[in-house]
Parts: sequence; structure tokens; C-alpha cells
Amino acid sequence: MLNRRHLRVKVLQALYAYYQTEKTDLKHHEKGLLQSIDKVYEMYIWMLSLIAEVANHAITDAEERANKYLPTADDLKPNLKITENRFLVSLIQNGDYIAAVKRYKVSWDFDPELSKALFTILKNSPEYTEYLEFKDDTIQTDKDIIKFIFKKVILKSSLAEQVFEDKFIVWPVDRDVLQALIAKTFKNFSYDEPSKNKLAEVTGNWEEDREFIVNLFEETIRHNDQYQDLIGAKTQNWEPERIAMMDTLLMKMAIAEFINFASVPVKVTINEYLEIAKEFSTPKSNSFINGILDKILFELKAENKIRKTGRGLIE
Repeated sequence: MLNRRHLRVKVLQALYAYYQTEKTDLKHHEKGLLQSIDKVYEMYIWMLSLIAEVANHAITDAEERANKYLPTADDLKPNLKITENRFLVSLIQNGDYIAAVKRYKVSWDFDPELSKALFTILKNSPEYTEYLEFKDDTIQTDKDIIKFIFKKVILKSSLAEQVFEDKFIVWPVDRDVLQALIAKTFKNFSYDEPSKNKLAEVTGNWEEDREFIVNLFEETIRHNDQYQDLIGAKTQNWEPERIAMMDTLLMKMAIAEFINFASVPVKVTINEYLEIAKEFSTPKSNSFINGILDKILFELKAENKIRKTGRGLIE
């Protein structure tokens, strides 16, 4: 699921888009921010759907084998055990999943060859043969073959990779989040009774997380000039064009958290933005941002502008 670092990255991307476009309608970009979170969930539903599509291709494969010119005995009596897999049965009966498939208009009709290619890989694997031959199935053993389909068939497929890259611009950044959502789903689906199995949530507490990202986005923009002055005073020896835009945005977001987010510890804020800088900015950004934020934090503390609720949140 999306943790606070992932959410900060979403805000960073929204801020970058905001300052890169002539459209400065705050609500328009705020809507885009929230839609970027929803896109992660949509990607999650598409992946669950592909897992089901690959497994259910066993039926199509069986029909094709039966219709061969000279079908073998195995062709005429295929093992369709996977279609009764407990995980899949729970998934396709899940009300939230059904609603999401309808909402996002999920259908693999546009690329029927993908599920066929992936099922062929699955069918030829020793893991699938072992699954078909195993007799004492449980929800856990049923999940094991679904995990195999996801991790070793779909995620290892360049064809599937290309489809998701083409469909979701967030794929390269949010692939790890997707894997966490699928892993959470495997953990949640632990009951033989389908109604007890729940989909993963996109965040731990969406109501709180939504408020966090919207406030962070708005506060960073609202106090942009003030935060720019703070940064400018500590970077007088740097030519403005030499400071990466990402570095500036990350520092402004950090300052916004210092001043406006009473429950977020200062150390957490600094560590989070330093980690984000490693991935999204220049090789030297980490030490540069750390040095500037230390100076700004010292000044803000001296002016009593850092007000945190709880012990140990300022240090």
C-alpha cells in the first residue's frame, strides 16, 4: 500500500506539474494529485484481473486442445482444477472487486494474446504440474500457485511489463507499491468463505492520508514565496539556475511540514525528503538538501516557529 513516503512523492510530482504548466488552478492540480492515487488502485485492479485472466485461460486452452485434429486422451480430459482455485473464486465473487472492474472498465479483450502467452508459460512450468497433481488443497496451497502466477509468470514477462507501462504512466514508480498491494491481498484472503476475504486498501488510513497530502500540497504552494526566501537566504553563494528544481520543491515541502504539521517529527520529515532526493534528484542533492534544511531548521527554532505536539517531535 501507499505509505507516507509514497504519498510525499505524489505531492512532489503534483507540485512539479503545477509549476511546469501555465494553468495555475490549484483545485485542478489538487484533483490531479488525488487521481494519481486512484491510478495506483486502478493498476492494482487491472493486475488482479490479469491474474484471473491467466488462470481462466485454462478453459480456452482446454477447448482448443479438444478441437485438435487428433486430440490425445489428455486433450479430451484436461485438468481444470485452477478454475476452482479458492483465491480466484473469492476474488471474482468479491463485491469491491466487481465494482472496481466495472468502474475502471477492466477488460483484456484488447490484448487476448497476452493471457494466452502467460498461460503457456504457466502450463509448461513444473510448479503448475505439481499444483494440478496435489490432492489435499487448502486456501494456502491455492494461494501459492496464484503467487507463482503473479511473481514468476506476470512480473517476469516483458509482454506484461510493456502492457502496464503503456497503460499506466505511474508503472515504473509505483510497481513496488503494486506488489505490496497484491501481497496484502494474499494475506487478507485467508478464509475458505469468500465473503470474509477483503481487497487491500490503497493506504493505511485514506481519510487521514488524503488530508495530509492535500494540506501538504496547498501549504507548499500557499507559502511558496516565504519558503523561497528562506531557501534563498541560505543559498546566496549558489546561482539559482544551479539549484535543481526538484531540490527546491523538496526543501519547500520539508519547510511546510516543519511549520504546519504539528504531529510529524522533524527527524522524520528530514529523513523522508533525503530518501526521496536520492531517487528523484541529483547525486549531490542529498547532502545539499540536508545542509540547507539544517540551517533553516535552526533559524525556525530560534524564532519559535516550530510547534510540534508531543515529546521528542522537534529534536
